This record gives sequence, structure tokens and C-alpha cells, in this order.
Amino acid sequence: MASITGSATSIIIRQRNQSQALNGISGLKLVSFSSQRKNCPSFRMQPLRVSCAAKKETVDQVCAIVKKQLALPEDTTVAGHSKFSELGADSLDTVEIVMGLEEAFEITVDEGSAQDIATVQDAADLIEKLMEEKSA
Repeated sequence: MASITGSATSIIIRQRNQSQALNGISGLKLVSFSSQRKNCPSFRMQPLRVSCAAKKETVDQVCAIVKKQLALPEDTTVAGHSKFSELGADSLDTVEIVMGLEEAFEITVDEGSAQDIATVQDAADLIEKLMEEKSA
């Protein structure tokens, strides 16, 4: 289990059991951020914002779109870890999947980001990032 403690000048994140994973992130070590005005006068603490994996609903919707775009049988299991290539998608299929995701989520994925998508989880994480940027 992880704990977060903090004050105006320091934040410490530690994991009590090193072998235990925190939301799929393993090997989390002691992290300390601190500010001492004499050493770092321009440093100001900002709110700590931790962004983890996409919401389950987003992953589920991406799974459904991938299954539809690839015309996969109903009994085919598609999950966050599913790689498009392992599902039989070629580069054209991947482009069509991205286009389907853009339409469904009303977002625009640039070419560079689209090339970095290899799994359903990659797509879901990117979608949430783009939707957050869009609403900001």
C-alpha cells in the first residue's frame, strides 16, 4: 500500500511493500521533493497531480471499437493489454481503428501519437489525455 504525506515544502511517496504493485506500477521507490528557499529561491510548490491509467469505461469503449473495426468474433477477448498486431491488425487496420476512436470520442489524434499506439491501453490513455486537453 502506498502513502502520501506532505507539507508546503515537501511531499514523500513511499510504498511499504516493495514487491507489491500500485495500480500496475511496480518498483515504486522513495521519492522526495523539497524546497529550501536559500538553495532554490524560484522554486514554488505546485499541486501534485498523478495521472494513472485510463478509466475502465474508456478502456471498455476502446475494446468495443477495436472489436468492431477488426470484425472480431464476439467470443474474442480484447482487454487493455491486447496488442493490435496480436489481434490481427495491420497498419491500415490501425489507421481505421484510430479514425474510429477519433469519431467516437470527438478528438483528433496527430500522426506521431497514432504511431505510438500499440495496445488498447495505449489508445485509452491517449484518448483521456486528449479529452482532458480539449476540456482545459
